[in-house]
Amino acid sequence: MEKKQTAPPPQGCFFCEIAGPQLEALFDRCWPGPTQEHFRNARIEVLKGIRSMLDARIDRLSQHTQKGTKVTVE
Repeated sequence: MEKKQTAPPPQGCFFCEIAGPQLEALFDRCWPGPTQEHFRNARIEVLKGIRSMLDARIDRLSQHTQKGTKVTVE
């Protein structure tokens, strides 16, 4: 019975090491500078939107709700 050889596990992130650089090179070749700037700004805006959602959620979770009822004792 032959033993199957397995490839070594990839090092690091697939996107960071393989797909990312190839996509970046494609964008550089296909689109002029102003178009690239629009896509860059769009990525920034998406990240800002996510940050805004996280900030709103943190604010809701941080609000203190009053537990119980305040009673004046005579």
